[in-house]
Amino acid sequence: MYSGSGFSDWEIGDITVIIHDGVYHLFHLIIPNHDYIAHAVSTDGISWKRVKNALFVGNPGEWDDDMIWTMDVVEVNGKFEMYYTGLQRKDRGVISKIGFAQSDNLIDWKKNKKNIFPIAPKGIFYESEENNPRKWLSFRDPYRFSYNGEVYLLLCARSISGPVSRRGCVGMVKITNDVIELMPPLLYPMVYDDIECPCLFELKGRFYIIGSIREDIKIRYWFCSEFFGEYHSFHADVLLPRGNYAARVVNDGDHLLLYNFFYAYGKIDGLRVLPPPKELDTDETGRLIIKSYYRWDLQVTKTVPQTEFGEVRHLLSNPTATSAIEVDKWTCSSRSGYEIFAFKKPSGSFIWEGLLTVEGMGKLGLVSDVDSEGNGYFISFDVQNGLLQIRAWGFNPLNVRQNFIFNELQVGVFKMNEENTFYFRLVHYGNYIELSIDKEVKLSLIDYTFSGEGIGLYSASSVISLQKSVVKILPDPIDEYASQEEAQKLPDPTITPL
Repeated sequence: MYSGSGFSDWEIGDITVIIHDGVYHLFHLIIPNHDYIAHAVSTDGISWKRVKNALFVGNPGEWDDDMIWTMDVVEVNGKFEMYYTGLQRKDRGVISKIGFAQSDNLIDWKKNKKNIFPIAPKGIFYESEENNPRKWLSFRDPYRFSYNGEVYLLLCARSISGPVSRRGCVGMVKITNDVIELMPPLLYPMVYDDIECPCLFELKGRFYIIGSIREDIKIRYWFCSEFFGEYHSFHADVLLPRGNYAARVVNDGDHLLLYNFFYAYGKIDGLRVLPPPKELDTDETGRLIIKSYYRWDLQVTKTVPQTEFGEVRHLLSNPTATSAIEVDKWTCSSRSGYEIFAFKKPSGSFIWEGLLTVEGMGKLGLVSDVDSEGNGYFISFDVQNGLLQIRAWGFNPLNVRQNFIFNELQVGVFKMNEENTFYFRLVHYGNYIELSIDKEVKLSLIDYTFSGEGIGLYSASSVISLQKSVVKILPDPIDEYASQEEAQKLPDPTITPL
């Protein structure tokens, strides 16, 4: 994982990832100054090493002398292009425009106006400097997309008409032989102030647009059978739950990866971290689903079967609780009140997966990082309503008047079958927590509250059984700052590509 932090804990901003010759290249903004675009590299897409910074703000008087915002990097005919957002001091930074830079090696970048950059909005389809009721202009976050041999830039823009707080749209610019043409919005849902960091891809015969929404800090998506068609929403349009933001996609062989950064503690000015990627797929109806990163299983160093999990402890000593620990099945229950059935995790970073079966009513879920008094993370499964919740729950020694921690970290939804059985997969990598239900990622977050040694189940007036369970041990994350040392053997793309 990676945060890019120095003096500030929230320096990483919007991102883009490109894979070249087996090396993952991450480009990201530096918050809050926005004065350069940083560059980091990786061999696994998870642990990153900073290399030469890519691009800086212009000199005084140049069109991008104030700030640089979201960028997109692509390979074109063996060379590399960067489209980026720039702001100018004389505009007080409220007018965003699109610039361009080129590179032969992804390391050394040179800006190029090509007689068409920077691209600014005109008052045909989009708000412009002359028609700007919000008093700051969105024409930014470019994303390059080729379709039928034509090149388009998708943009976070705002329609020229409509309620001021609902004008956010996915704007579009066509570039032909260094001639630009502003086109109508590709998507105008008439609901959000902005659709930030728009991204478009084709998957299994459909086109999908994803965008980040500032109103609720979530990533949403729309779909269409044609590139220029009418884009629609499914009943549920949230791609990643609250806290995940600024998502972009990249092809990794047969895998379509989704990268984004995460707001720790739910605060936009708190710690920002780049979590490991997820994979995109669709279900039988065409709805997007998120799957766990394929490289997790490549990193497993040892697999521990359920028979070797060790002693299962009743942490709360509830007299109504029982546990039957058999060779091929655990059955845990509590007639009244809570009980936590925990065993010692074999590693700080791990994948725990297995088959859960629910009998009767009552509350139930998983626990992670719990200590002997039951302080830790609680993942609840509301099987009646298909609701998932993860909480940081425990004792707070710092506040006598509120001596508990009860923080809802993230919420997700899932479907329960008639057998009340589902397969779970909990990835815990350092402070990254990811939960999949029946191979679909439902929770994805980073939190630093607890670090206890126990994992397990909890029950309150429920009966739950665990079968076919294993714990897969992962190596601990490489410390972000230690990764700068040569001993970590991360790639130096200035020498020889892998």
